[in-house]
Amino acid sequence: MSVCHTTASPVLRSHPLDPPTTIEINLAVDAARTDGRLGERPRFWGATLDEEHARRVVVGQATGVLLTLVAIATGGTSAWEIDVLVTGDKAEAADWRPVDPRRPGITSDEARAAAQACRDSELFREVMARRGIHDVSLVMIDAESMGGFEGEYAGRRVTWGTVWHRTEVEDNGYARPVQGVVPIIDMNTMEVLEVEDHGVIPVSEEAGPLTTGGFGPDRPGLKTLDVQQPEGPSFSVDGWKVDWQGWTFRVGFTHREGLVLYDLEFLGRSVLKRAACNEMYVPYLDSNSTQYRKNFFDWGEYGAGPLTNSLALGCDCLGVIHYFNGIHLGGYGEPVNIDNAICMHEEDDSILWKHNDLRRGVSEVRRSRRLIISNFQTVANYDYGFYWSLYQDGRIELEVKLTGILSASGINEGDEAPYGRIVAKNVQTPIHQHYFGIRLDTAIDGVNNRLVEEHAETEPDPALNPYGNAVRYVREPMTVEGAQRNDPSIARHWRIESADKTNRYGEPTAYRLAIPNTTRSFGLPESVMARRAPFIHQHVWATPYDSGEQFIGGQYPNHAEPGDDGVHVWQEQQRSIDGVPLVVWPVLGVHHLPRPEQWPVMPVEAIHLVLEPDGFFDRNPAMDIPDPAAARGDDCCS
Repeated sequence: MSVCHTTASPVLRSHPLDPPTTIEINLAVDAARTDGRLGERPRFWGATLDEEHARRVVVGQATGVLLTLVAIATGGTSAWEIDVLVTGDKAEAADWRPVDPRRPGITSDEARAAAQACRDSELFREVMARRGIHDVSLVMIDAESMGGFEGEYAGRRVTWGTVWHRTEVEDNGYARPVQGVVPIIDMNTMEVLEVEDHGVIPVSEEAGPLTTGGFGPDRPGLKTLDVQQPEGPSFSVDGWKVDWQGWTFRVGFTHREGLVLYDLEFLGRSVLKRAACNEMYVPYLDSNSTQYRKNFFDWGEYGAGPLTNSLALGCDCLGVIHYFNGIHLGGYGEPVNIDNAICMHEEDDSILWKHNDLRRGVSEVRRSRRLIISNFQTVANYDYGFYWSLYQDGRIELEVKLTGILSASGINEGDEAPYGRIVAKNVQTPIHQHYFGIRLDTAIDGVNNRLVEEHAETEPDPALNPYGNAVRYVREPMTVEGAQRNDPSIARHWRIESADKTNRYGEPTAYRLAIPNTTRSFGLPESVMARRAPFIHQHVWATPYDSGEQFIGGQYPNHAEPGDDGVHVWQEQQRSIDGVPLVVWPVLGVHHLPRPEQWPVMPVEAIHLVLEPDGFFDRNPAMDIPDPAAARGDDCCS
């Protein structure tokens, strides 16, 4: 059984960090339109809460909304960032900052328009006809960012398309890649500039149905599994604020990052000021004609907000659910509501702690429960879930679930796939990688923090290590901004420490950061993928907080000169990070060599980040969890 409650996007905001409402977004857009600079039909990339402004104001004062847009007019194209102050039923466009018109990301509306431009193009239809495809209404075209491959179109805002064929409307088009066809589209004029044709390869005849029964009858024997909480959940919700088992925090939703968590405190002590998946970079490692360009900043070039799923009760989330609705700004300036954009629920998580005293014949055991706040984004063929879990012992975990459909290429029957795996007739899926840049604005026992690397070393002094088994932990404070790589061979991890508070052992109170899932770039140093996202070459970056340094891969990665902005540029300032408001940027990664078992849809692959108290408490903070047997009136647990 699953039941739900929902925090809808309210008409009035109860806290400055609440996401902008539909009314506020409409007022902000109207204020920009009435200025007269935007022309008749500007394209908007996003509306985002000005968090720096929100931190300075109180409820009832002006809301800061940042608009990013492209204005296309007869006289040319311009782009702007606009700071809008919204107070009550009035809005003022307070500041206009010009942006390179090529740089704002691709909106979903523009992607659909680019696909239709291809279907309307005589040149595109001719190229498809060579492959025996004459009904282009069934053809899917995904507008992809050019990402360092602009070439002769370097001065234009352009996109290219990956092409897929459906045999009928209900067909899974991603199972039938059209190899060798690459349309290039001007995003401003929606003109198909050219259609590359790299030679005809047969389109797969095999379908890839995802519906039940597509590959045979249902598997028998599965009985009903209900999650019941007859007394209701243990969390309480007030607008976007949540309390649960000693945790308090605020939920947020932004155009660029989707789900954001603010002001996390545990047992009355601050832990994080802000937490979110800040960027996702996906490079493909195959030189074939429809893959070599693929290297995407999925958040910076498309936005997590518009790609967010509306979650289904009993399917995406199971149990007693609280949903938060989301709003993002559509490409033509209309707010778009996403029902059930964020799911929050409790889960049983097996054993929290246990000891069986064999001498006394007494056992003490406590069951763990966790609170999960999650959302899902669909980026064309791939689906990504972001699950933030809070635990009763103060631990925080981010789990990223990767699923959906692998990006595929066509291949001649009998050919080898040296840079991928063959998964169906005339279909191969290339090797690729996923990098997730996480932003953690830390607040361990206050605003002033520091970062310390710790690793294991064998004691080299024979006098201190006569049995050869002595191993010490070595602390290396990172006093200046920079980066490090993960290294499991020396048990490397990091401590985010308070610069002001100590525990009873005289140590700085701290949280430990572990990132068990990492990978490295295999691109040659001169390759686009190596130069375009330098943040992937390290696993943990640290910088002092700066309101102008918001995104690990740069503010506007679309059509950016490779490597011209981002955390690797900021850290060249060599600023102190010793006892300052600190931002830690972990980079999770997975190197994906596809398996046939991941076709036609990929079973979830999960990667993790863990933050856990490390001297933040003087003892186990979960000693106060009630005995589950006592609540039932029995003694089976003891």
